[in-house]
Amino acid sequence: MSTITASDINKLRQATGAGMMDCRKALTESNGDFEAAIDWLRKQGQKVAAKRSDREAKEGVVLAKTTADNKAGIVLCVSCETDFVSKNAEFVAFANSIADAAIAHNVNSAEELNNLEINGAKVSDMINDKVAAIGEKIEVSKFERVDAPFVASYIHGANRMGVLVGLTVEAAEAGKDVAMQIAAMNPLAVDESAISPETIAREKEIAIELVKAEGKPAEMAEKIAMGKLNKFFKDNTLMAQAFVKDGNKSVADYLKSVHADLKVTTFKRVALG
Repeated sequence: MSTITASDINKLRQATGAGMMDCRKALTESNGDFEAAIDWLRKQGQKVAAKRSDREAKEGVVLAKTTADNKAGIVLCVSCETDFVSKNAEFVAFANSIADAAIAHNVNSAEELNNLEINGAKVSDMINDKVAAIGEKIEVSKFERVDAPFVASYIHGANRMGVLVGLTVEAAEAGKDVAMQIAAMNPLAVDESAISPETIAREKEIAIELVKAEGKPAEMAEKIAMGKLNKFFKDNTLMAQAFVKDGNKSVADYLKSVHADLKVTTFKRVALG
């Protein structure tokens, strides 16, 4: 059996918000597997604050930009170690110069961006120069790209989050509204069909375990679990979510009210941390 340390317990507590004793038991029951411990807590009905294990805080600048014709967009994070650096005007300008170069040269990945030359110098070398000057680890830690008939971008919270939305037709205002929705509500996918079978199976299993724990008859468990799964889809898929500007509409309803053919093809959401 894996040894459970105080550090492991504290890490799980920070990630989930569950009590120390519950975290210890969850890790023990899952033989130290962090993700399995989170699932164990959820199956016991615990209010888990987050599903992801990587809760370590990171600082930096997140930028989202589109091409002039709005046919493509990039969102990236130039990370650093402290907010003192991330809020420095020179560092923000440096991050913007990298993002502008990515747009100008039609970059598709962080690796391609690092190898890109700006005024005769590779971006990776420019970053190394900044590391030497500032004394902090600096890197392009996240990079996403969207291509679509129309791409909208949005930056939230003083460069702490960026969103790209691909749309089927040009709709700048609706694109911004949907990007703000994604920033606020953090959907997992555009719609139910884009949720992985593994995620669906996991959520169904958790729902069935919760129903059984509530003492409901076994023959009712499947039906009730499906109801919980449908609630999961409503909360976690963009099209089914209640539109933040009008709770009486879903996002799908809102898009249809703007244009009959307006749909979201894809989205990317990048945040610090």
